[in-house]
Amino acid sequence: MKPISRPQLTIGRLAKAAGVGVETVRYYQRRGLLPKPARPVGGFRYYGSETLEQLKSVKRAQQAGFRLAEIAILLRLDRVRDRHAAQRLAGRKIAEIDQQIEALRKLRHALGALTLACERGSGDVPCPILEAFRSPVTAKSQRGQEPGTGALT
Repeated sequence: MKPISRPQLTIGRLAKAAGVGVETVRYYQRRGLLPKPARPVGGFRYYGSETLEQLKSVKRAQQAGFRLAEIAILLRLDRVRDRHAAQRLAGRKIAEIDQQIEALRKLRHALGALTLACERGSGDVPCPILEAFRSPVTAKSQRGQEPGTGALT
């Protein structure tokens, strides 16, 4: 069993130890992701190692792609009993990441096509890359696509 440590970190030291800013700690407290210790009369709030570990957990979950609302759910789950709920949440996150990857693939393909068209174009016509970003009405939309559906959308 882990011994309970006496709170010893000020908010500044807590933030520094976790590699975040003080305002980040305060924001996470407002969002309910971190506890807000009582302030002694005329004194500073002090945080223990448990709060530091929870703050680091929030940052790791963010690095894994979870949004703060999702992290709040994860923090409320029991590490033993709520295994299936955690799996469902992670599964939804994987599906979301897969959708983002597909969108990035499509964007890469469209940008690659514009780059190739620019390379192959003659010097007397506008660059397709610049034209795609200049106006929502592109050469493609003039050939039958709806207006505003440029090459990268």
